[in-house]
Amino acid sequence: MNLVGNWSYPTAIRFGAGRISEIAEACIAAGISKPLLVTDKGLAGLEITTRTLDLLETAGLGRAIFSEVDPNPNEKNVEDGLRMYREGRFDGVIAFGGGSGLDLGKVVAFMAGQSRPLWDFEDIGDWWTRADPEGIHPIIAVPTTAGTGSEVGRAGVITNSESHEKKIIFHPKMLPAVVICDPELTMGMPKFITAGTGLDAFAHCVEAFCSPHYHPMSQGIALEGMRLVKDYLPRAYADGTDLEARAHMMSAAAMGATAFQKGLGAIHALSHPIGAHHHTHHGTTNAVCMPAVLQFNRPKVEGLLSRAADYLGIQGGFDGFATYVNDLNASLGIPKTLSELGVTDAQLDILVRDALKDPSTGGNPVEMTEANTRKLFEAVM
Repeated sequence: MNLVGNWSYPTAIRFGAGRISEIAEACIAAGISKPLLVTDKGLAGLEITTRTLDLLETAGLGRAIFSEVDPNPNEKNVEDGLRMYREGRFDGVIAFGGGSGLDLGKVVAFMAGQSRPLWDFEDIGDWWTRADPEGIHPIIAVPTTAGTGSEVGRAGVITNSESHEKKIIFHPKMLPAVVICDPELTMGMPKFITAGTGLDAFAHCVEAFCSPHYHPMSQGIALEGMRLVKDYLPRAYADGTDLEARAHMMSAAAMGATAFQKGLGAIHALSHPIGAHHHTHHGTTNAVCMPAVLQFNRPKVEGLLSRAADYLGIQGGFDGFATYVNDLNASLGIPKTLSELGVTDAQLDILVRDALKDPSTGGNPVEMTEANTRKLFEAVM
């Protein structure tokens, strides 16, 4: 199968092995003549990053890079990135990396021409209309993992370093103008990152599929995204050089993020405050939370996930699906509990408070209350 394509949904996507070679052409298509590449500290010195900078420099676009991005990027990272962006008079961002690099890059481009403070644009009601759309600079997204799908998202998750809350900064124009999905860039991911990011994509698909909101297009995308993860994540985990598996996982990641326009739920409502307070890997935290959340939501999703199990070739309806999730986690080395993940001082009162404030709660099939959310955290601990 020839896994190469040019897609216009949900934005312009250049998909296929080796297509990072088109980065300069993508800049031109997005109207960028002086890009700032934003990535995380771990990627800054790797070959895939230096090769991308070489391509930009050869095309006369410079080789500017900002990499002071924490695993859970915060407003200080945004301020530092904005300072470099504005002082360098850049005219667009290449958001490069996993979720942290992609989110930070998108937010820097979004804030480039804004006069109001960052938190004024949190995803609450119509706060996005406060932004000056002319002040949002163009974005090219280049994912190097297959999980968050932030490359096709219209938001960035930024941690408030004072309150330790993850905040979603949203605007429709934060959707990148061009995305380059090159599965060769994911070949060097270690096993634990392959597992955690892959299960992040799976969590996006599962929660979108189970969300009670109406969005049939997302429903279909979420179901097929689950199938791609089921068929190809074990292969990518077993053999990191399996390019076909890496490509399908990259598609699944983009599909999960497209699907969750329909909504997320308790998995993310729990994992966001856990990550903000304890600095755990987001996708891995989602995976740890998923089995308990499936049981929590069972009264509302049993029939739905039974039908999904039929499509996925999983026997046993809802119970078969839940067993499959447990077995998949185990096969990928995912801890069974948060304590095994390193969360020892849980501070449940704070986690429950922050979970109930998280926007993902509104998409959960079962209404989340202080009492049942506390029990859910206790089950995951």
